[in-house]
Amino acid sequence: MNIADRIQNLRKIKGISQEELADKVGVSRQAVSKWESEQSIPDLDKVIIMSELFDVTTDYILKGIESPRQDDEKKADALIFVIVGTVLNFMGLAISAVVWYEEQVAGALMIGLIFLALGCMVFGVGFLGSAQRTRRRAKYSFWAINIWLLCFIPLSFVYNVLFSGTTAPYPLPVQPLVAFPVFWLVYIAICLSVTIVILRKRKSSGI
Repeated sequence: MNIADRIQNLRKIKGISQEELADKVGVSRQAVSKWESEQSIPDLDKVIIMSELFDVTTDYILKGIESPRQDDEKKADALIFVIVGTVLNFMGLAISAVVWYEEQVAGALMIGLIFLALGCMVFGVGFLGSAQRTRRRAKYSFWAINIWLLCFIPLSFVYNVLFSGTTAPYPLPVQPLVAFPVFWLVYIAICLSVTIVILRKRKSSGI
């Protein structure tokens, strides 16, 4: 089996057409057709993209040699760190809100930011040490969810400083009353836009 056969076989196993593969790799359908008919071979950057798409090594596509994946199989699923990081971020939001509600101290904001930083750090470190095959899905999942948590305290801080002069970690009703619903519209618009972009990228990458 040569490189043309391997690309064609992997594409069929994935259940996608030449046109779909071309779209995911960033080339024309004619280019994919030439790869599979031995008229040309893909550039290295395209081989790397296909290796991620098909979950094989570049050596397998180029030479038919599948590198051992025992070490990767022993590593944790990156989705575990998505869950842990998200829980920490949510805890930061909840604890900072409770502390501010009870005490009205600037430290409430710092507690929330520390938890958010910790959640992102746990995800980042865990992500780098997780199984390679699970990373792409985890990356998209983490940011699609956590953009809603990570934006809340910073946007609330800006809103409260501008309209109430406080450092509350959540938006407070203020005068003019229109400012409060505007905050929520801005917050939802930003987070929803980012989430849509992330989900589209996830879909286009075939995950």
